[in-house]
Amino acid sequence: MLLSVLFALSAAFSNALATVLQRKGALGVPRSDKLRAGLMLDLLRRPVWLAGIVAMITAAVCQAVALATGPLTIVQPLFVLELPLTLAIATVVLRARLSRTGWAAAFAVVAGLAVALTAASPEGNRTQVPMDRWIPALAVCAGVIVCLVLAALRRPVGRTRAACFGLATAVAYAMTAALMKTSVRALDDSGVTAFLTTWQTYGFALFGASALFLLENAMQAGPLVASQPAITLGDASVSLALGITVYSESVRTGWWLLPQLLGVALIVAGVLMLSRLPLARSLTGEDRSTVNAEAS
Repeated sequence: MLLSVLFALSAAFSNALATVLQRKGALGVPRSDKLRAGLMLDLLRRPVWLAGIVAMITAAVCQAVALATGPLTIVQPLFVLELPLTLAIATVVLRARLSRTGWAAAFAVVAGLAVALTAASPEGNRTQVPMDRWIPALAVCAGVIVCLVLAALRRPVGRTRAACFGLATAVAYAMTAALMKTSVRALDDSGVTAFLTTWQTYGFALFGASALFLLENAMQAGPLVASQPAITLGDASVSLALGITVYSESVRTGWWLLPQLLGVALIVAGVLMLSRLPLARSLTGEDRSTVNAEAS
C-alpha cells in the first residue's frame, strides 16, 4: 500500500511539473493566432519543453506502477493533488506569486484528501476481473461520455459546455486507469506478450486518447473554473465507483461517511478556489497576461 501511495504521489508531482515546464517552454516561442507548422520544431528546440515531456513520461510510468500495486480507490483520488502541486511548482519555476487565498485553498485540498482517505480506508487489490464486470462498466462509461459530449455540443461556449466536456474527460481518465491496472498487472505477471495480447491494453489506449482529445475541447469550451473542478473531482469520483464495482474494493461506511463528506467538502472548496486563480488560468493558456502575477 505504501509503495502504491508513493508512486501515485510521484505521478501527481511529475504531471504537475510537466504542466509547468511545458507552459514555460511554450511562452518562449513566437505566438500565433493561427495553426503554425513550425510550432513543434520551435518547442523541440526548447530544453525546458523537452524536460516537460520527460516528466510526463515519468508520470505515466509512476501511475502504472501505482495501479499495479495498489487499489484504484486510493491511487486515483491522490491525483486531486495535481492542481495544488502545479501552482506550487509554478511559483518556483515561473517565479509567479500565489496569494494567501491560493495557499489556503491548496491546504484545504491536501487536508480534505487526507481526511477523506483516512476515513474511507480503502481496501482490496483484485487483479483478475471477469468480463461480466467489465461489460456493464464499459457500456455505462462510454454511454455517459457520449451523452456528455452531445450535451456539450448543444451548448454555446461557456461554463456549461466546459463542464460537460470536463466531466466527459474525467470519465475517460477514470476508465483509462481502470483498464491500465489490469494490463500493467498482466505485464508484471506474464511479460510483454501478455501485455500486448490482453484487450485491456488497447482499451486504455483508446480511452486515454479520447481523454486527451476531450481535455483539449474542455479547455477551449469555457473558463477553467467550470472545466477543472469537473475533471479533478469527476476523475476521483468515477475511479472510486469503478474500484468498488469492478475491482470489488471497499471503503468504510456507517458513521465514517461523515468525515468522508467533510473531506470531500474541503476538496471541492479548495479546487473551486484554485481554479479561479489567475495563475491557474495562465497555466492552461486561458489568461496569458498573468503568468508573473497572481491576485486573490
